[in-house]
Amino acid sequence: MTETNVVPDAAALARWQRAVIAAFALGGITVSAWGPRLPALKAQLGVDNATIGLILAGITVGAISGLALSNPLLHRLGSRRAVTAGLLLVAAAMALLGVGVAARSVPVVTVGLICIGLGIGTVDVLVNVEGAAIQQAVGRTVMPRMHGAWSVGAAAGSGIGAGCAALGIAPAAQFIGEGAAIGLIGLLMASSIPPGSRAPAVHQSESRAARIRHYFRGWADWKLLLIGVVMLGVELGEGSANNWLTLAVHTDHGQTAAVAALFFTAFAIGEASTRIFGGPLVDRMGRVQAIRVTTALGMLGMVLFILGPDPWLVLVGVLLWSVGVSMGFPLGMSAAAESGPDPAGRVSVAASIGYFASLAGPPVIGALAQAFGLLHALWLLAALFAAAFAVAGSLRPTPAKAGSASPAGASASPAEASPAGD
Repeated sequence: MTETNVVPDAAALARWQRAVIAAFALGGITVSAWGPRLPALKAQLGVDNATIGLILAGITVGAISGLALSNPLLHRLGSRRAVTAGLLLVAAAMALLGVGVAARSVPVVTVGLICIGLGIGTVDVLVNVEGAAIQQAVGRTVMPRMHGAWSVGAAAGSGIGAGCAALGIAPAAQFIGEGAAIGLIGLLMASSIPPGSRAPAVHQSESRAARIRHYFRGWADWKLLLIGVVMLGVELGEGSANNWLTLAVHTDHGQTAAVAALFFTAFAIGEASTRIFGGPLVDRMGRVQAIRVTTALGMLGMVLFILGPDPWLVLVGVLLWSVGVSMGFPLGMSAAAESGPDPAGRVSVAASIGYFASLAGPPVIGALAQAFGLLHALWLLAALFAAAFAVAGSLRPTPAKAGSASPAGASASPAEASPAGD
């Protein structure tokens, strides 16, 4: 890959930013597409809950594979074509999922979900690398807002699924239609992404074996692994909310199913709002302090959620829980991208840890809930918020060596640029 990185003018930078925000939103829409249709999918495929669980596990397997694929794809195709290829893979996989559902074929549905995961994992790394480069270009924190677009997209995707179910639109028609829309939008936005791979020229000229060595070297980088600890804590906190919050409000806090669903809606709104509007606060206090504040609020939220005797205190706990998980992933991805050479490889390592939390977290909470009760199991999340708080210093920007350029995505806030910032 020999394309050179470019510094766009203001208008091109704005188009680039809009394109990447759209890509984040498309990712969110995709991952929430099938959730509201699971009852219909289960009935149409004629399978039980255990089989549905195994089928859905294919998404995570594909996503982890996509993390490994993203770096060579970026170097091979460059950012513009790699992001477009990832979105087209998602679009084709959504259509394949629809075909599998229409044919009532469990193997085709499984392959479709694996391919969706593969595309989402690939796009996730690529758009985070793009976001880090945009953040460097604009000179302020924009990654949380981009991840907010993912959260908004997830809410929209869930709404599309629920609306289609209410209108009697078949899941197959929904998935095929969404695949077509994702493919079209991906092609339309491609030209707004500048060429280049967002990697230093020296790494673009390295052999494939050297790039693989760089990737695995990231797993021995303690700073990168500590960034991963932050992401592990917040991702398990977010995934646990997706899987267990509604059930805990219903069964342990005695609320109706409808009220419990509203509690989860409050969580989703709180997380998205913090991401969308929190960028200026991150610029003011710095990444490290932002993680310390949000994870501390997350710990307090878990205490209120677990021990709160009153529904209103439990709701406050839900909102603080959502703040606790809001910033770790976007700021962690940004920190990983600038923590050393080969930003895509380093983002892939950090994202792998986050995806591991998404894969392992729900079963771990489930096992603890079986043994000790669901609310007691959620103390694990408070402990992980505490761990993220303790290692938040790993997100401090890496000082550029004299005479060398900063890694892609480096954009230290004024608070972190001085020793007193943390």
